[in-house]
Amino acid sequence: MKNKKVIEDRILEAQGDRRLMPNVPDPSNRRSNHDRRDNKSDDDSRPQYATYAGQRFSVHVKTRVLLDNGKSFEGNTIDISQTGMMLHVPEAMRSLPFEKEQHLRLTFRLQEGDLQEGTEKKYKKISAKIMRVIGDGEKLAIQFSHPLYEERRKTDGLLFTLSVLFLFLCTLVIMFMRVESIAEFAKSPMLYGYSILTALFLLTRYLFGVFYHPVPVDPTFTPSVTVVIPCFNEEEWIRTTILKCVDQDYPVDRLEFIIVDDGSSDNSVEVIKKTVEDLRKEGPQYDIENRVRVFFQNYNQGKREAMGIGIRNCRTELIVFVDSDSFLQPNAIRCLVQPMRDPQTAGVAGRTDVANIYTNHLTKMQAVRYYISFRVMKAAEAYFDSVMCLSGPLSCYRISAVREVFDKWINQKFLGQKATFGDDRSLTNYVVENHRTYYQDTAICSTIVPNRHRQFLRQQMRWKRSWLRESLRAGRFIWRKQPFMSFFFYLGLLVPLIAPIIVLYNVVYVPLTQGVFPTTFLLGLLMMSFMMCFAQLILKKSTLWIYGLLFCLYYEFFLLWQMPWAWVTFWVNDWGTRGKGKKRVAKKAETGQNPGSTSQAGVTANG
Repeated sequence: MKNKKVIEDRILEAQGDRRLMPNVPDPSNRRSNHDRRDNKSDDDSRPQYATYAGQRFSVHVKTRVLLDNGKSFEGNTIDISQTGMMLHVPEAMRSLPFEKEQHLRLTFRLQEGDLQEGTEKKYKKISAKIMRVIGDGEKLAIQFSHPLYEERRKTDGLLFTLSVLFLFLCTLVIMFMRVESIAEFAKSPMLYGYSILTALFLLTRYLFGVFYHPVPVDPTFTPSVTVVIPCFNEEEWIRTTILKCVDQDYPVDRLEFIIVDDGSSDNSVEVIKKTVEDLRKEGPQYDIENRVRVFFQNYNQGKREAMGIGIRNCRTELIVFVDSDSFLQPNAIRCLVQPMRDPQTAGVAGRTDVANIYTNHLTKMQAVRYYISFRVMKAAEAYFDSVMCLSGPLSCYRISAVREVFDKWINQKFLGQKATFGDDRSLTNYVVENHRTYYQDTAICSTIVPNRHRQFLRQQMRWKRSWLRESLRAGRFIWRKQPFMSFFFYLGLLVPLIAPIIVLYNVVYVPLTQGVFPTTFLLGLLMMSFMMCFAQLILKKSTLWIYGLLFCLYYEFFLLWQMPWAWVTFWVNDWGTRGKGKKRVAKKAETGQNPGSTSQAGVTANG
C-alpha cells in the first residue's frame, strides 16, 4: 500500500515575542502589554486586516530603495509588518552613509500569504525612514511614514465601489429572472416555486447581513470566563492553541482554562504538559497554577464527553469552547463576551477564518466560504437574535443556560442511538430554544481546514448529518420564537433538501427530453456565485474573491450530492476534522490514571 502524499499546511504565523503572554495584562505591573507597533484592536475605522498592523512576518521580498540623495539599490526584506520592515542591504551597498531618521522611498510587491489577507498588492515609492542601522549597514530597521493599510485606501475605495456596483447588477439580474419565474409559475409550480424561494432566501441573507453590527466593546465589562479546549490527537497544533487562548488581553483574575485530552494516542499529552509547564515559568503573577486545569482521559470517549468535563468543572459565569486546532486573536475573548451584556443572551458565536488559507486551491475556496458563512449567514441570523449554530472553533455560553440542558445534551439520542457528532450545533439547539444567541464578528479565531479533498468531503458529510438531525429538531420549536425569522429557517431547511432533484431536472431531464440547454438555470447559479464573490471582495478586500465562484461550482458537482446520502448514514461516529485516523480508540493513556483524572498545574480533579 502506497503512502499518501502529505500536504504541508502553509500558515501565516506572526513572529513570536520573547514572552509567551505578551498581550496579558500583568497584575504586578512589572510588564506592560502595550504594543508600540500600532497593534490596535478597537479602531472601527480600520479594515479588519489592519487590526494588528504591527505584527511582523518573515518574508523574502525584493525591495527597491530610493535614497534622498538620488541613489538607489535593491535589498531583500527579511521581515515586514504594515508599519515597517527589516531590510537586508547588499554587501556592495553597505558603504553608503545610512543614518537614523534618513528618508527613503520603497517599492515592493506583497504576494498572497506574505502579510494579512487583504494586503497583497504592489506598493510604489512609499515614504519611509530609517529607525535603526544594524551592524555595519548590514540591516536597516525601517518605519513607513504611513501604515500599508493607509496606502491601500484609494485601492480599497475603488474595489468597494466596483464591487457594490457588480453586486447590485447581480441582484437586479436575479430579481428579473424571478419575475419571469412568477410569470411562468403555473407551467411548473415545483420548478419555478423552488427558484423563487431560493432567490428569496439568499437575497434576504445578504440584506439582513448588511444591517448587522457587532456589539461594541465596553472595556469595563469583563465577566468571569472559563475557556475549555477539548483535544484528541492534536500534537501538531495543541501548543499553539493553548498559547493563543492564554495570551488574551483580559484580566488575569477573570479568565480560567480547562484542557481535556480525550485519550490521545499520539504525543498530545506530552505537548500539553510541556506547554503548561512553560506557561508556569513566565511568573507567579499570571497564576497559571490555579487558572489552568488539565484533564486526561484514559481512553477516547468523544468530543461531547470532553466538553462535558469542562462544563462540570466550570466555576465562572461564562464558558467558552475552542477547538484544539483553532487560534484566537489577542482580543477574541474581550470581544466575544460583549453581547452577554444583554441578560437574555445565552450564547455567542465568534468568527472563524481559515488559518492555512494559502496551502492550495481547496483551502482558498474554504476561506471564502467560511467568511461568507459567518459574516453573511450567521450575521443574518444574529439580526433576529437566533444564531442556530455556535461553531466549535470559538463559541461562548452562559454557564447557567448550559447546565439547564446539560443532562439532555450529554445523553442525547437520535433514532435510538447516542448522538456522537454535531456537538456544537446540538448544544446551540438546546440553548437557543429558550434564550437568545448572537454572532460577534470582531471576536476572531482562525482554524486549520482540510487540505485534501477526501478529508474535506468526509468533514462535509459529517456536518450535513448533524445539520439534518438538528434542523429537524429545531423545527419543532423555532416557530415559537419569531414568525418572520422562523419562515426563513424553514425555507433554509427546504432549499438544500430538494436541491439535488431540481439540479437533475434542469441539467439532465430537460436537456434530454426537450432538447433545451439549461441557460436560465446556469445563469442563476452564476449570479448567485458572483454575489458571494463580490460580497467577499467588499467586506474582506482580498484577492481570493474569485475562489467564491470556484467553491460554488465545487458545491454543485460534489457537495450537493452528499445530502441524500446523509439521510441514511446517521450512525457513523467520528469527531475528527482532518482525517488523521481520529476514530474511537480504547488505548489507555500512559498516565495510569482513572478516566478523566488529572494532576496537572497543581490541581487534582475527576472528570
